[in-house]
Amino acid sequence: MTGPDRYDDASRDHERFENEQVAHDRDAARIETADIDEAHAWMVVEELIGQDVVTPVAESQSLVHEPSGESFRSEKALALFHKGWKAGYDAAAERRDEEPR
Repeated sequence: MTGPDRYDDASRDHERFENEQVAHDRDAARIETADIDEAHAWMVVEELIGQDVVTPVAESQSLVHEPSGESFRSEKALALFHKGWKAGYDAAAERRDEEPR
C-alpha cells in the first residue's frame, strides 16, 4: 500500500477524546433525581419549609415553592422540581460569574 492506511490515522483522536471528556464532565455535573423516594422527598420538603423556601397551604392541601411561585400537591414532585430549579439557578449564577466585567 502506497498511501496512509485510513484505519491507522490517529490525527483526530485527540478531538474525540476531548469531546468524550466534555460529555463526561457534563454528566458528572448533572444532579441525579431518579433515585428520590418518598421518605427522602419528605425530608427535603421539611428542610425547605424550615428555610422558608416552601410554604404549605392547608386550604388547598398544596405546597408552594416561593422562589418560582409553583404549587405542588406531592412532596416528591416538589423535591424533584426544587433540585432541578436549584441546579438551573446555580448554573446561571456560575455563568454570570464567568462573564468578563
